Amino acid sequence: MYAIVKTGGKQFKAAENEIIVVEKLDGEVGTKVEMTEVVLIANGDKVKVGSPLVTGAKVVGTIVRQAKGPKIVAFNYKAKKNERKRWGHRQQYTQVRIEKIEAGK
Repeated sequence: MYAIVKTGGKQFKAAENEIIVVEKLDGEVGTKVEMTEVVLIANGDKVKVGSPLVTGAKVVGTIVRQAKGPKIVAFNYKAKKNERKRWGHRQQYTQVRIEKIEAGK
């Protein structure tokens, strides 16, 4: 059984006892998280597709880790102007262990 969940403006495939990496969620390590924006639920041959969401469905998980991704370095340069600018960014993310998928109605 798996579900497609929307969080952080993106969609993720979530299966039970699996760890997914999503955009940063509020909460400490060990906190329960409920994701209610479920787009699709598949259980073998049975598939429920929402329009746009599956009513009553939710995915419950636990936060395993809060961390930052790799550093992305960007550089601006304009020739003959002696103009250079360098900066970096590290995106924050959350690892969530999926505990159960509730299909709803």
